[in-house]
Amino acid sequence: MRILNLLHQADCGVLQWTFIQRDRRLVTPAARILSRTGDGYMPALTIIVCFSLSNPVYRQIAWQLTLLFLIERIIYFVAKNTLRRQRPAETLNSFTALVVASDKFSFPSGHTSAATLYAAIIYQHFPIIGALLLIWAAGVGSSRVVLGVHYPSDILAGASLGLAIASVQLSVLT
Repeated sequence: MRILNLLHQADCGVLQWTFIQRDRRLVTPAARILSRTGDGYMPALTIIVCFSLSNPVYRQIAWQLTLLFLIERIIYFVAKNTLRRQRPAETLNSFTALVVASDKFSFPSGHTSAATLYAAIIYQHFPIIGALLLIWAAGVGSSRVVLGVHYPSDILAGASLGLAIASVQLSVLT
């Protein structure tokens, strides 16, 4: 229990620092844009494009992404609705979210888990693009903290979930 209290204190400390940074001129607009890019359109578009191409390698990538996102969404949904961690704005009186979250609970971050999974899968096939996407995924996760809808530990859990699914899949296929 003591570890959870320490983690919560660290989360709150980072959130307070983030709250101050939001007043900087470009931080909040950049966070809004980064967060929106993590809404799932990029993986969905990648799947559609890969399925539409006649190359069997691209179709394999499309099937891989489809299956892994299905697994990720199920695990994410079960975890989020089992753990039921309230969002920062619900538990911290001095903290206000800058966007309306799509659901009630914060742990793990779905934006971060999906973005990290997408980046990790693309990395397996196209390392340079995947490396850039991993940086993007970190930005998506960070933006969710800046916008006040997640604690930092939600982001770490989301990234861990995405990486774990990609890693298990890689070990099964090789």
